[in-house]
Amino acid sequence: MKSIRRSAYLDKLKALKDQKLIKVITGVRRVGKSTLLLQFQEELKAMNPSVSIISVNLDDPAMRSIAERGWEELYTFISRQIVPNVQQYVFLDEIQNVTGFERLLEGLFILPGVDLYVTGSNAYLLSSELATLLTGRSFEINVLPFSWREYLEYTGDTSNLERQFARYLQVGGFPEALSLATVSDVYAGQYLQQVFNTIFENDISKRHRIYAEKAYFNVVRFLADSVGSSVSANNIAASLTAGGKKVDNKSVSRYISTLVEAYLFYRTQRFDIKGKALLQTQETYYLVDTGLRHALLGKELGADGGHLLENVVYLELLRRDNAVWIGKVDNREVDFVVRGKDGYTSYIQVAQTVTEPQTLERELAPFDKTGDHNEKLLLTMDWQTGSHRGVKQKNVLDWLMEE
Repeated sequence: MKSIRRSAYLDKLKALKDQKLIKVITGVRRVGKSTLLLQFQEELKAMNPSVSIISVNLDDPAMRSIAERGWEELYTFISRQIVPNVQQYVFLDEIQNVTGFERLLEGLFILPGVDLYVTGSNAYLLSSELATLLTGRSFEINVLPFSWREYLEYTGDTSNLERQFARYLQVGGFPEALSLATVSDVYAGQYLQQVFNTIFENDISKRHRIYAEKAYFNVVRFLADSVGSSVSANNIAASLTAGGKKVDNKSVSRYISTLVEAYLFYRTQRFDIKGKALLQTQETYYLVDTGLRHALLGKELGADGGHLLENVVYLELLRRDNAVWIGKVDNREVDFVVRGKDGYTSYIQVAQTVTEPQTLERELAPFDKTGDHNEKLLLTMDWQTGSHRGVKQKNVLDWLMEE
């Protein structure tokens, strides 16, 4: 399978190298965390050909058999390879497969000269128990599927950007799915369905008792079909029950938490722009990959183009290390309230097209109500750019290509 350099993540790892922190690389399964570790190891070797690296893949049956005997066995296995007075780079892939991994990490962390990197496919890695144990001693890097920029680099095809973007929305950014799509989109879709099944079996059902799988999958499909829309456990339960798919709101809430924990969905809270406060009702969820959504629902892109575009923009905002909320201002919503690394706040609206005057006015109206001078950005698929009442309009494909 073709590989590309995940520059943004590798640059973070290089910046954190030799810092006394556990580097925790998280993200949904099959997103490329293992490949990222291998790329970083190659960069370490390029900087120092005699570098000392200890790498353990805990999805490897031989390593898993050691891990299943307890964290002490694995600690002994690794510590015996450590050379005294030499800087060691220790990589543990899929650490959640180790029972008592928190103690393993604590033991390795305190060894002199050890720079520790771990990956995991479940947010349990950063649960309150681990957070308490390693307070101030870990740094998370959340890995997402290929961005639009990375997709173009991978395919090497920039002949028709709009057509390529439509394909990106359908196939998504999982590396293996893109590889299979060169043979058949059907294979790519089947692979993504298998990815979801693997996540359910390994990262969800093994940790949580799912008594009603049919109801669980109904919630998954509902949530995937509602990206970009404000929802609650109550209205999901009511909607499914009204459609003959009975489920209670407590189960819905629990199911959603497992999906967020497995990095399949990202939960986004609403923010009262004028009151400067987070709201506790009606959250919005975005799927980790639009190709996965297509595989789960089998829907054509046309009817959901606006929400899919919004999903892509949301993931890109996360890649750029922004804090993101859904904005509420009076009786209107701003798609995204964004706080960047520099601490500044900006507002973003996303629409497929605003060529019709009434559509443009509808998208500008929430900006007018914010009552401040923060940056305001309107992203569309239109090639027209410019400014409207202090709001910058940009083509979303150009914006996605920005550094």
